[in-house]
Amino acid sequence: MTRMRVLPVLYLTGFVLAAVILAPLATPGHLLYRDAVSTPRSFVTDAALGVGDLAPRAVPQDWFVALASSVVDGGIVVVVILAAALVFAAVGFGRLAFRLVPQGGRTGAVAAAVVSVWNPYVAERLLQGHWSLLVGWATLGWIIVGVADLRSSGLGSSGLGSSGLGSSGLGPSPRWVRWVQLAGLLAVAGLTPTGSVLALIVAAVTAAAVAPRILPGCAVVWLFSASPWLVAAAAGSGSVTSDGTAGARAFGLRSEPGLGPLGTALGSGGIWNADAVPASRTMWWAAVATACLLVVIVVGLVGVWRSRASMAVADRRMLCALGILAAVTVVLVALTATSAGRTVLGAVIDAIPGAGLLRDAQKWLALVTPLFAVGAAGAIAVFRRHVPSGFALAAVGLLVVAPLPDLAWGVGGKVAPVHYPADWQAVAAMVPADRGAVALWPSDTVRRYRFADTVSLDPAARMLAAPVIESGELRVDGVVVDPAAPDAQRVDAVLATGGDPAELARLGVGWVLVERTGSEDIGVPDDLATRAPVFAGDDLVLFQIDGVRTERASSTARAAAWTAHIVWLTLIVAGTGAVLGAALGRYRKNPQRRSIFWRRSIS
Repeated sequence: MTRMRVLPVLYLTGFVLAAVILAPLATPGHLLYRDAVSTPRSFVTDAALGVGDLAPRAVPQDWFVALASSVVDGGIVVVVILAAALVFAAVGFGRLAFRLVPQGGRTGAVAAAVVSVWNPYVAERLLQGHWSLLVGWATLGWIIVGVADLRSSGLGSSGLGSSGLGSSGLGPSPRWVRWVQLAGLLAVAGLTPTGSVLALIVAAVTAAAVAPRILPGCAVVWLFSASPWLVAAAAGSGSVTSDGTAGARAFGLRSEPGLGPLGTALGSGGIWNADAVPASRTMWWAAVATACLLVVIVVGLVGVWRSRASMAVADRRMLCALGILAAVTVVLVALTATSAGRTVLGAVIDAIPGAGLLRDAQKWLALVTPLFAVGAAGAIAVFRRHVPSGFALAAVGLLVVAPLPDLAWGVGGKVAPVHYPADWQAVAAMVPADRGAVALWPSDTVRRYRFADTVSLDPAARMLAAPVIESGELRVDGVVVDPAAPDAQRVDAVLATGGDPAELARLGVGWVLVERTGSEDIGVPDDLATRAPVFAGDDLVLFQIDGVRTERASSTARAAAWTAHIVWLTLIVAGTGAVLGAALGRYRKNPQRRSIFWRRSIS
């Protein structure tokens, strides 16, 4: 079976899965729930560049969305990126499975795509609002194949594995083209720091298994792809201080009913936030669903292992590496649910600057997805020895999709757009970039708005052109995990004691935005209540403090951040161009492929 007969089916599978999962987001509106915040327009502030007062956790995500939203509504930008992530995840993991388990055929690749996308990991990350993390996860299958294809040397070598799928998924390419493609994939994964680290891990593991000599090259390319957040961490003034012990306890794996830590990790569930969990995973049914998934994966992996003698040596090594990576990941994540594991993780976070990135343990289960994709394809290869391919796929679907029905329709309708009241657009139009920072009152940045169904981050920092003073304080179950930034603490102290305009001006505050959030409305600070607001609506009240100019990060820090972001975007553009150019070149040289691409066949 040729690659050109597999890819259309994988893309179709990805589109169907994305449509079923994200259907509510096809209607107009914006995301505003938990960590997911999209706005009609956002701006390239110091915070978006990662050189503000807070740690660069959303770099280069915020910069990219700010640029894109200057052309297209930001709500559309985020939904398109999220949908593309699910589609390309299905294709990427399906391609990987087809490479390692060609005996599973096209049906096996489809099963791999379904298992990779339809699982608790995706559901819980969607509910938590981690759409950009899913972008990094979606690249892992592509990166593994891309790195494996680099093991061949010479410009003319194809570097194909047993499936004939090149790093672009379109066949053989010159070696330099494959390096450019890999750089683009690593940059896409680097939309967030976590995605970048996930990409580094799978690239390093794959390279070590199949071609250790390319490890240095992979490391260099990764450094360029991760430059936005690495430069921001070095040049910015944001604090990465956190309470390691409290963070490990708050963000460790949360055991699901009837499973315990190990069973939960094997089922790819267990996000720290119990409110970001599908209803079907909150009761004993979670154990049944996990058992069904593991039946598919274990049967498939046993079958693949028994047929390993027919695999290419490099592919066999890659399979072993993915198995070891998955096993180590599951064990380490499961340990974060234990007292000893949390103690060790807390000590690591306290000892190593920036290690707070590790504390959300369940997100690292993304590293298990490649092996599970292979296992799903292997299950089809086993089942089809006894039943037709269609029945085999139906059996896998029954065991994987049916136990998690509430992933459909926006995870049971919980992932849906909201509509900002007119007050927000009015305030956004009034606040320029150069007349001081915006202080929020109340000062905490987690809100429950009357027009949204659940808690969310405050959208002001993304909607306003001026810098917004965000506290950065993070509380989980009443425990402070991350302390507030010093500047934010000083501004909050002034507002809490009445909001003296002179003191606020001295701190660089040119605007105070009072948000009326319903039952939690605490009113206007006393000293500001005697002044006439420049805007007063049902949801927002805006006060201006005259004579304040916006303070920005140093020109050196901004220039370094801009340079790193441009390098990152250039890698993506170059990688995309390399894929499209190589595909177009082969298409022109071999017109017969035009009909092959659309030919229907039965695996």
